[in-house]
Amino acid sequence: MAATAEQEQQQFYLLLGNLLSPDNAVRKQAEETYENIPGQSKITFLLQAIRNTAAAEEARQMAAVLLRRLLSSAFEEVYPALPPGDQTSIKSGLLLIIQLETQSSMRKKICDIVAELARNLIDEDGNNQWPEVLKFLFDSVSSQNVGLREAALHIFWNFPGIFGNQQQHYLEVIKRMLVQCMQDQEHPSAVNDSCYQNDDSVLKSLVEIADSVPKYLRPHLEPTLQLSLKLCADASLSNMQRQLALEVIVTLSETAAAMLRRHTNVVAQAIPQMLAMMVDLEEDEDWANADELEDDDFDSNAVAGESALDRMACGLGGKLVLPMIKEHIMQMLQNPDWKYRHAGLMALSAIGEGCHQQMEGILNEIVNFVLLFLQDPHPRVRYAACNAIGQMATDFAPGFQKKFHEKVIAALLQTMEDQGNQRVQAHAAAALINFTEDCPKSLLIPYLDNLVKHLHSTMVIKLQELIQKGTKLVLEQVVTSIASVADTAEEKFVPYYDLFMPSLKHIVENAVQKELRLLRGKTIECISLIGLAVGKEKFMQDASDVMQLLLKTQTDFSDLEDDDPQISYMISAWARMCKILGKEFQQYLPVVMGPLMKTASIKPEVALLDTQDMENMSDDDGWEFVNLGDQQSFGIKTAGLEEKATACQMLVCYAKELKEGFVEYTEQVVKLMVPLLKFYFHDGVRVAAAESMPLLLECARVRGPEYLTQMWHFMCDALIKAIGTEPDSDVLSEIMHSFAKCIEVMGDGCLNNEHFEELGGILKGKLEEHFKNQELRQVKRQDEDYDEQVEESLQDEDDSDVYILTKVSDILHSIFSSYKEKVLPWFERLLPLIVNLICPHRPWPDRQWGLCIFDDIVEHCSPSSFKYAEYFLRPMLQSICDNSPEVRQAAAYGVGVMAQFGGDSYRPFCTEALPLLVRVIQSPDAKTKENVNATENCISAVGKIMKFKPDCVNVEEVLPHWLSWLPLHEDKEEAVHTFNYLCDLIESNNPVVLGPNNSNLPRIFGIIADGEIHEAIKHEDPCTKRLANVVRQVQTSGGLWTECISQLNADQQAAIQELLNSA
Repeated sequence: MAATAEQEQQQFYLLLGNLLSPDNAVRKQAEETYENIPGQSKITFLLQAIRNTAAAEEARQMAAVLLRRLLSSAFEEVYPALPPGDQTSIKSGLLLIIQLETQSSMRKKICDIVAELARNLIDEDGNNQWPEVLKFLFDSVSSQNVGLREAALHIFWNFPGIFGNQQQHYLEVIKRMLVQCMQDQEHPSAVNDSCYQNDDSVLKSLVEIADSVPKYLRPHLEPTLQLSLKLCADASLSNMQRQLALEVIVTLSETAAAMLRRHTNVVAQAIPQMLAMMVDLEEDEDWANADELEDDDFDSNAVAGESALDRMACGLGGKLVLPMIKEHIMQMLQNPDWKYRHAGLMALSAIGEGCHQQMEGILNEIVNFVLLFLQDPHPRVRYAACNAIGQMATDFAPGFQKKFHEKVIAALLQTMEDQGNQRVQAHAAAALINFTEDCPKSLLIPYLDNLVKHLHSTMVIKLQELIQKGTKLVLEQVVTSIASVADTAEEKFVPYYDLFMPSLKHIVENAVQKELRLLRGKTIECISLIGLAVGKEKFMQDASDVMQLLLKTQTDFSDLEDDDPQISYMISAWARMCKILGKEFQQYLPVVMGPLMKTASIKPEVALLDTQDMENMSDDDGWEFVNLGDQQSFGIKTAGLEEKATACQMLVCYAKELKEGFVEYTEQVVKLMVPLLKFYFHDGVRVAAAESMPLLLECARVRGPEYLTQMWHFMCDALIKAIGTEPDSDVLSEIMHSFAKCIEVMGDGCLNNEHFEELGGILKGKLEEHFKNQELRQVKRQDEDYDEQVEESLQDEDDSDVYILTKVSDILHSIFSSYKEKVLPWFERLLPLIVNLICPHRPWPDRQWGLCIFDDIVEHCSPSSFKYAEYFLRPMLQSICDNSPEVRQAAAYGVGVMAQFGGDSYRPFCTEALPLLVRVIQSPDAKTKENVNATENCISAVGKIMKFKPDCVNVEEVLPHWLSWLPLHEDKEEAVHTFNYLCDLIESNNPVVLGPNNSNLPRIFGIIADGEIHEAIKHEDPCTKRLANVVRQVQTSGGLWTECISQLNADQQAAIQELLNSA
């Protein structure tokens, strides 16, 4: 019997040999034989072969690979059916082989088997059914034997989920495992060696630690960084490995910037490495006149180096990075080899965002220097110079435009004349687009003639070239440059309209070939932007032609492929046409809405992948991956996402512009939008979904209350839930803002008890989180790595937290104004948190917004509001003279609403507030820019006390002072209150206001005229009519009128005339 087993095993070795045979027929035969062996026998044979150190190395390695494959592809069929004894001996056998194995590559293959088996032995609940393997890892990490330490790391790296639900418990071990393998004192070369054996796993794990738990690297930071530098500099390694080594440093600059800033020597060594990568460019004969822009090769060193530099500058900040890099760039720009000059200019573009503040100081010398390179002998250097100018025009706008408009416009127009080099021409046009997009209109106007002349002549030449040679690259950019100039120049573009429109229409009509799709799309964009710039009157002559062209494209739309670039241009053009045509656009909706809804409904392709699949797919364009750990990644195909977001934004635009004209589509749009509040693949889609909600309710209003309520019920739950779950604070603020707007549209009764219950819990959570985040920031200020750049990022966090607080206040405002005092019992669960906001030791934005919430309660829930007076009255009165103008404004507004709406209980407090308000108004810097709003709220509050609580003050004594403080012109709402009160006083012939023999009237005319000059009151406001009537009454009494008018200056006289004409 034993002999047979022995023979079978011998035959199996032969079989393994044949599986490796170079002879196809032999190998095929062997594969068939192998397939036919029953699974359980396979395991026995393979394990035996792996154990047998006397067998040939290739055969053992082949056996190891086959066993891993078997466990990975047929685990369920083979393993559970084995007797428990066999299962145990397989598990212990594998761990034993690792300990005895002397060959490093063989040991790794066995580790692969162990990882595969462990992966299959984790049950549904995350229990690892092979506890011995965890103990093995635990022991191996601290073993003296470097081979075992490597084995532990290899198993873990192959299957990071090996600890299952024990991960937290083993976290320290995991971290130690990685750190120890890196910091191996006996063999510091573990990482080093692995790289030279073409194994990326250790570097990948380093990047992972740097990303998720950088603090664990702190004790070993110097050796880790030095190793990364060394590998990055080694040109004998593959690009991928050098980029991974650099990625360790770059990731740390993002996740542990303060820690890395202390290792300036490493940063100073890393920068030349990145620059050296950026010089790694290919010579390419056809570059200058290529007509198709190939996408950046993201695996290339040049692209990796540039991206690393950009991220590092943003992570570490310009204070550290700019002084280190400046000299290098200067030297590169003087190098006779074009690649160095190119890299220097691209580096300058890359650091603009991160080194913003520091570069601003020396922008003048940088710009003058870069402009010289637009004349460089090498076209790719000229291209890089265009790139730097375009990037700076965006990074430093609008200051860049204000300082350098003359030099930059002239230099770019000259570069656009570079007829022999299409790529340079096109990039100069692209830089011009960046420049004009953020250029203040007044600066651009003087150059319009010259710009238009150049753009037009270039367009004519390029149209000829398109017809003769079929080249289109420059034309595409020029068309967009024209659009950008028109967009900035607005009505000043009217004189040039007829110069461009016929050619542009000609392109849309005739550029129908597939390779001209992008050109046609950009031309459609250009026509619609010009239309928007020059306005309806001028555009009307072409509007119906253009609409017909668009409609024709639209009807051929069904033939367009999903990735056709025209689609997104068309969608945006329709929306601009809607803005130009207004209500007249409604007739086109039936044609437009189909494709728009189709694009807005794109469902992205998503996939759950393991690492192997990912490697096959990452080459396939358009996939992005999120690592979920555990060798699994979530992939999403990004194609179509931007288009989807644009389409959703356009639906918002239609609802906003067409209002009730859009009512036919409200139902299908709301059904699309509500689920998109949870579309986590793209922030823009969620923002559009949120923005659409109140607008759709406005559109639906014409269908009557029942339809409106149904629609609101469809959105309400989803909106409240989204406020609770939205992860991104910018999107969250939009959702909260929209929810508040919806409540204002729907009014009293729109929320039921469940809604209130859920909303109360969410708002309470937001406020608690607000306080907790403030505490966490205080803790970070005590951290050993705390420095001024950390403070800057903490300030940014603080700003976004405060912004969310303002939205909590918006929601409460909409609820108080709709529900009045009956909502107060619900509010009481939030009361302690709001009271906490107005404590004297809290930062001023907290006190400002806390007071605003109490202002709303006084304004909308009085007289019941007085039951909370003990919580807010003292802080409010004390805040009238606060150091912060924002807090003073909130307090003063509060006193005003107390007087107007508060009821009798508030009387004594109005009396007490008056001298405090006057103190603020009379302070010497009361009218400075930062103080004026607070001061005007104080003036308005004094007026409201006199008007609504006259028995609390000596009105006759206060009135002359109050008149001397008028008019208000910054705070338009309060201006209306004060002017209305002024009209009350004049209409009732108040002797103090009019003065003896109406001697105060010229002064009053001056106040009214100044108010009109500052547009303090909108003409449609009824108050305007009252003021005009006051003026007309005086007009009838000749002498008095002459006296009043003669004391006004020319502007004031014109303003009085304007007022009479408008009302």
